[in-house]
Amino acid sequence: MNILDKIIIDKKREVILKKSIIPISQLEASVFFGKQTISLSQKLRVSNSGIIAEHKRRSPSKSIINNNFTVEEVVKGYEDAGACGISVLTDGKYFGGSLDDLLLARASVNIPLLRKEFMVDEYQILEAKAHGADLILLIAAVLTREEIKSLSEFAKNLGLEVLLEVHNQEELEKSIMPSLDMIGVNNRNLKTFEVSLDFSKELASQIPNEFVKVSESGISSVEAIRELKPFGYKGFLIGENFMKTENAGKAATELINQLK
Repeated sequence: MNILDKIIIDKKREVILKKSIIPISQLEASVFFGKQTISLSQKLRVSNSGIIAEHKRRSPSKSIINNNFTVEEVVKGYEDAGACGISVLTDGKYFGGSLDDLLLARASVNIPLLRKEFMVDEYQILEAKAHGADLILLIAAVLTREEIKSLSEFAKNLGLEVLLEVHNQEELEKSIMPSLDMIGVNNRNLKTFEVSLDFSKELASQIPNEFVKVSESGISSVEAIRELKPFGYKGFLIGENFMKTENAGKAATELINQLK
């Protein structure tokens, strides 16, 4: 069993437990539930940099990345740097995140927030909306076409945008549907953790132009972004490269300034 399989088993158990404690009515009563969401896809289409900066404390592949920042420091730094949006990891066991991180991020900035999570249930989408997210992530590797369709349509009905993540052509082909806004290619194979920009390059021509193309993981330089832009990528999700520094906001500022 690979790490992704383990995460999904744990996530399904976690959702069952949460449902037993916090009713949907409580989530729907959140002050953020009726809030107008901010479109990340629109921002990416007109941006020079396309940076989606990530708040990420640790990962299964790298263990602890950085525990020294507060959420507020990181996300304010990203917003000041000119990031198009911010990805907030909310998985606790494997990434050290929480829904509180999303809530604190929402209280701190006014740019689009992605709930970065292993989505397996509509309940998690309600949580995302209740905690101030503007969009959600769906991972094709762990969902059937029917699940992608039902979860993405559910999110759209709540006013949330949907970023679908793929790793190969098979995942892409099963997933393309009108209820998606952005398609992200993860340059890290979640089963082997091998990283290569070739994943993004090879799939670029297969992604229809009505979807905003996003490249994720393994992007650590201006050169990598410039290499990917001719392939039609408008968004670039970067987390580890900023978070491993002493000042994530400053690192983001330096990279974004180089792209102008």
